[in-house]
Amino acid sequence: MKLMDVKLGQLGSWLAMRDFTPGGILGAIRRGHSRYYNKYINVRKGGLGGLSMVLAGYIILSYMWSYSHIKHERRRKYH
Repeated sequence: MKLMDVKLGQLGSWLAMRDFTPGGILGAIRRGHSRYYNKYINVRKGGLGGLSMVLAGYIILSYMWSYSHIKHERRRKYH
């Protein structure tokens, strides 16, 4: 059952059925990658949609990783 088909009351039992071993997590990542690749990258008439999503994700992640440095830099005065 997909996550979008699960009702809020069934969320606990749905999570209990998931495989949280390293092999299960790696399999979920592989399935997600293949779905993304087949939907956005491996198409006949491809556009910039899939690549722009990867770029936007990279920009957001790099901003989150460097946020603490940016936050301290904000209050520094430049003389």
